[in-house]
Amino acid sequence: MMMNLFSTFDPSTNFNMQLNWLSTFIGLIFIPQLFWLIPSRFYFLWNKILSTLHLEFKILLGNPKMNGSTLIFVSLFSIVLYNNFMGLFPYIFTSTSHLTLTLTLALPLWISFMIFGYINNTIHMLAHTVPQGTPPVLMPFMVCIETISNIIRPGTLAMRLAANMVAGHLLITFLSGTGSSLSLFLINFLILVQLALFTLEFAVSIIQSYVFAVLTALYSSEVN
Repeated sequence: MMMNLFSTFDPSTNFNMQLNWLSTFIGLIFIPQLFWLIPSRFYFLWNKILSTLHLEFKILLGNPKMNGSTLIFVSLFSIVLYNNFMGLFPYIFTSTSHLTLTLTLALPLWISFMIFGYINNTIHMLAHTVPQGTPPVLMPFMVCIETISNIIRPGTLAMRLAANMVAGHLLITFLSGTGSSLSLFLINFLILVQLALFTLEFAVSIIQSYVFAVLTALYSSEVN
């Protein structure tokens, strides 16, 4: 029995096992088994998606010397998308609803961007802390504000993904708990609402994985 509404997002709730974190790797089953041998329709579809993302990330990065870097962000998009989709299935733990996973993805990338930027483009990185046209009197304050906004980037990136995953799942869980006390008409209406929310969550899963990867690519482009 669910004692707390938020226990849905506790890794040890379902079946009382910490192995629920293995749901992070369940997305691997969607990779075509004959990926390198017999191109299927799914292969062509996924290849088209990855090619489109590659071109978009290439434009965002802007530096022709960093074309290979798009593979990092395409892979990041794929990982987040897989885990978001896995959370839509019953009794599968939504790993992207935890900051444990989202921070693990966001923080190392941000730290590596900062280290790379300050080692190779120190003047460029320092110039970012003072927006163009800032009056000399406000420059110390702008440096503080820009530095703080830069430091909290990995936190906001991770929190955005986790919060969006929690919000939709929490609403679906809350509405599902009221089904036993409703009349037949209201139950039918509840089913329609749940289907609409499920469709919304499906779209949110795609959008949030795309936003996560795009923002990471933008943070990377600023250090060049």
